[in-house]
Amino acid sequence: MIDALQDFTASLPPFLQWFGVMLASAIPFVESYFGSVIGVLAGLDPVLAIVAAIVGNVVSMVVVVLSAHGVRSRVGAARATSAGEDPVAEESPRRRRLRAQFDRYGVPGVSLLGQTILPSQITSAAMVGFGASRNAVILWQVISIILWGVTFGVLASLGVRFLG
Repeated sequence: MIDALQDFTASLPPFLQWFGVMLASAIPFVESYFGSVIGVLAGLDPVLAIVAAIVGNVVSMVVVVLSAHGVRSRVGAARATSAGEDPVAEESPRRRRLRAQFDRYGVPGVSLLGQTILPSQITSAAMVGFGASRNAVILWQVISIILWGVTFGVLASLGVRFLG
């Protein structure tokens, strides 16, 4: 999949390649870290590749956080208006594990380390679903997306320079 996204980005006219990196980075599991690598390998200036990857990942994460917050608010309002019924939903094993990590490390820890397990869009939606502040989730996810994107973009740039 990464090769296909790299080929897609490289096939765009040079003045639109940054946009291809943004689109690729908005895809869960590609994120800013693989997006910046795709941009560097496609021949974009590393700074432009990293910035485009970060912007694409941040935009998609913010859309997911705001959507999850809206759903959580509507569900909470619906539960409040019902006759005091509070149905308990069974959590999947993966969600239980994520909740345990959230309870242990909080929003900063899950945001910074969660991308090693799940995409930022999934972890951010889950944290909002657990009741975390949407603003705190957005802030820490942006910090995480920047750190991961810059790290992988710099490593890719150094690798291209070393091998080239």
